[in-house]
Amino acid sequence: MNPSIKSEIERRRTFAIISHPDAGKTTLTEKFLLYGGAINEAGTVKGKKSDRHAVSDWMEIEKQRGISVSSSVMQFNYSGYCINILDTPGHQDFSEDTYRTLMAADSAVMVIDASKGVENQTRKLFKVCVMRGIPIFTFINKMDRESRNPFDLLDQIENELGINTYPVNWPIGSGKSFKGVYDREKKAIISFTANGGHKEVEAREADLNDPELADILGEENYRNIVDDVELLDGASEEFDIDAVQKGKLSPVFFGSALTNFGVEPFLEKFLQMTPPPLARISSDGEIDPFNERFSAFVFKIQANMNKAHRDRIAFMRICSGRFERDTEVFHVQGNKKMRLSQPQQLMAQEREIIQEAYAGDIIGVFDPGIFSIGDTLTTPGDKFKYHGIPTFAPEHFARVSCTDTFKRKQFMKGINQIVQEGAIQIFTEPYSGYEEVIVGVVGMLQFEVLEYRLKNEYNVEIRRENLSYEYIRWIDNAEDFEDLHKLTLTSDTKIVQDFKNNYLLLFTSEWNIRWALEKNEKLKLSEFGKAEL
Repeated sequence: MNPSIKSEIERRRTFAIISHPDAGKTTLTEKFLLYGGAINEAGTVKGKKSDRHAVSDWMEIEKQRGISVSSSVMQFNYSGYCINILDTPGHQDFSEDTYRTLMAADSAVMVIDASKGVENQTRKLFKVCVMRGIPIFTFINKMDRESRNPFDLLDQIENELGINTYPVNWPIGSGKSFKGVYDREKKAIISFTANGGHKEVEAREADLNDPELADILGEENYRNIVDDVELLDGASEEFDIDAVQKGKLSPVFFGSALTNFGVEPFLEKFLQMTPPPLARISSDGEIDPFNERFSAFVFKIQANMNKAHRDRIAFMRICSGRFERDTEVFHVQGNKKMRLSQPQQLMAQEREIIQEAYAGDIIGVFDPGIFSIGDTLTTPGDKFKYHGIPTFAPEHFARVSCTDTFKRKQFMKGINQIVQEGAIQIFTEPYSGYEEVIVGVVGMLQFEVLEYRLKNEYNVEIRRENLSYEYIRWIDNAEDFEDLHKLTLTSDTKIVQDFKNNYLLLFTSEWNIRWALEKNEKLKLSEFGKAEL
């Protein structure tokens, strides 16, 4: 391989940041951007009087509500590394978007609130990381507030998530008495002085035996850290980088993203430990990222990032080789060659046209409506497909129609574009003649986002009728039945089709699912839509 291409790929680091809502994930992302020089001043996620918002929260609804509802992609350089951050929604109602985004990451940073510990959404997202087998790094945040005992936090992570931990540093106090961290590798104290959360935090490094340390930290903090270090050295797990790379051991860091305490030491150690781009599984087997032939897959589609232009951007993870602007590539699912003339590097909704990109990078390309989530692009001559991304079962359903029948065309355009982004799923009732569509979502908040986006991006107001269905199952063998309407089903079970024309059943209870399987012996149902190769 060309040495310069190899060098560029080796310096790539692509990771997702995951957490329960309000654990400080977006704030940590902002501070990474601050240290990388990508922004001059960190935005505020909350605070209605502020004109600044987190860079990664770019939708108007995100700014208004102070939450992330869509994954953001940001690239910047720091200390010789080219970093691609995937900032994911913490809110459980948008977990499907987070899942797809994790498919594009090589590692994950799990942010945990020091006072709350492991929370529900953290557990769900952690399971996805384990399924992928990617390295997981833990940042225990908000040490500037009163926190739980650090040993208890490590026990909870190990017991609830089933992963071993290795504290890379150890906190000195918490809340108002949080003074810094003990770096276990350097065997040194790094004490911080608050400066209002700006980039440069005044840090002082000192040996644990420094006679002035008790004065710097306070007598109680000094006694506690000496005892804690002795306990850690005697009882904690040995550090094993191989176990980290396989997702079996999580390095743990303590700090405060809001005040910048411990953020830069974490970023530096994390970049040393996290791997360069990983190999990916395809229909032709494992594809090495250092293979010179370009390949990529689409993991996200976002419409109307620039409201003035009504455009649609497909986010691609480059999996191997080098990508060059205007070079001919092959769209495998579309079975045609094409040129991507305006590839973009992203900073949330800010964009810059780029000339080249490498394995590990995330790029955005203009999508005229030809791409779908999971699509593969390759160098012409290669026709393999990367493993697709499965479709998750929605848990809430509503019948939706536009209030103004003259705007039916705009309504369907908006619905279909939002479907292709993966934000919602839509279903129709075959042979019913109904003009309404049934919308399925993972969380109720997605209905609000749908209404907001249709009104603000497509100038369409909708009528919504919530439905009582709670379960959905894909019919795996619909072709085995001459007429699905002859299935023996309960009166409150509905046959529908998704936008790929797959047949599904909507149920109001698990009992109805069992009834359908018992009364129709040949029927085969599954909880997930098939991930195509």
